[in-house]
Amino acid sequence: MKIATAAYPLDVLTNWADYAAKITEWVADAAGQGADLAVFPEYGAMELAMLDGPEVAGDLERSLHAVSDRIADVDDLHSTLAVRHGMHVLAASAPVFDPGLGARPVNRARLFTPSGGRGVQDKQIMTRFEREDWDVVPGGPLRLFDTSLGKIGILICYDSEFPLLGRALQDADMILVPSCTEALAGYWRVRIGAMARALELQCVTVMASTVGDAEWSPAVDENTGMGGIFGPPDTGFPPSGVIAEGALNRPGWTLAEVDLARVAHVRADGVVLNRRHWAEQRGRDMQVTSTPLG
Repeated sequence: MKIATAAYPLDVLTNWADYAAKITEWVADAAGQGADLAVFPEYGAMELAMLDGPEVAGDLERSLHAVSDRIADVDDLHSTLAVRHGMHVLAASAPVFDPGLGARPVNRARLFTPSGGRGVQDKQIMTRFEREDWDVVPGGPLRLFDTSLGKIGILICYDSEFPLLGRALQDADMILVPSCTEALAGYWRVRIGAMARALELQCVTVMASTVGDAEWSPAVDENTGMGGIFGPPDTGFPPSGVIAEGALNRPGWTLAEVDLARVAHVRADGVVLNRRHWAEQRGRDMQVTSTPLG
């Protein structure tokens, strides 16, 4: 398959038609380059807040509601495009008020398939900004999506930095990591997490980023990153583990061909077998002995 992962700029959009045209163009561009899967970043949907004007977009609480109120239409658009182009699309994550989960919004990514299927994945662990300033809360459980491309898991940004969340998705062939990072250090934290999960689980991870400035939003005003597709540095994969990477802060798609048969092979007969040997940690992590050396 061919994977396209985004370095996505947040634009000043003043009406729905402009937003729909932008997303339509991006998906068509990925499809035109042969992509079977297109991955958008975390919080890329925040540009929807500008449709209600700069005053709303500039207010943390009002921007949450402005974006959430449009998600049904956003999802219909992405579903239509996925079917039209015969591809899988992970839409940019968005704050969503879900009455079934409580009074505060979750950070939700949505996956669309060529057959019209839809799946949602909520972020599990909130960053300090999300929990202390924005009051975005953890959502529903981790899910593993069984698709025609393979088994797909999603770890939204900060979630990728937690090994046990990755381990819960140990049967995934691919883990998608939509991200939104302000500074270069944040980008590298998430990238290191994504690459570590690829190492531990002997799978492919796909990182998308928001890029550029969006001074109209206190939530996503500065963005640093690029697209990246990673694998275990083992048989059938690049020795660096980097299958493809974009250019820092340059908007556009990063694309790569990925053969998931290589995932199955490296899990069965890699130079090392991290995924299989994971359980051997148990017990040993409780046997730390303090040894003074003087």
